[in-house]
Amino acid sequence: MLTDPAHSEAFAKSLAPVLRAGDTLLLAGNIGAGKSFLSRAIIQARLMAEGRFEDVPSPTFTLVQVYELSDVDIWHCDLFRLTSVDEVLELGLEEAFETAICLVEWPDRLEDMTPEDALFIALNASASQENSRDVVISYESGDWMQRLPPVIEAIRS
Repeated sequence: MLTDPAHSEAFAKSLAPVLRAGDTLLLAGNIGAGKSFLSRAIIQARLMAEGRFEDVPSPTFTLVQVYELSDVDIWHCDLFRLTSVDEVLELGLEEAFETAICLVEWPDRLEDMTPEDALFIALNASASQENSRDVVISYESGDWMQRLPPVIEAIRS
């Protein structure tokens, strides 16, 4: 459980450095669950590691925001408004999945384009504690088990 926004930010900061080119985070949850907050905090942590600061708006209307870092691009995608997987292809996500770090909100819109080795993060407002989020992390393949211990520790803290 992420107990408050500061805890969510600490979680994002622990996740940011373990991400590399070709990684996809699938961020699921209801509207207001914290998907954009988590994405924003990950992007800002990576930018700050390079001594940079940029405004990180939600890509709700642009669908995709791309952040160019020295070693990798980060694609922040909000697929909520898409109605078919063909629209995903038009965004250029297929190539980005292989070369960039992709943070994808509303990943159900990907359908069969979902990368096999993606990390799935489900966020939901906790029924037991105001401003807290229940978080479930899962994956089907990839080397996430080796990379996630500091991230899991951040959730527990």
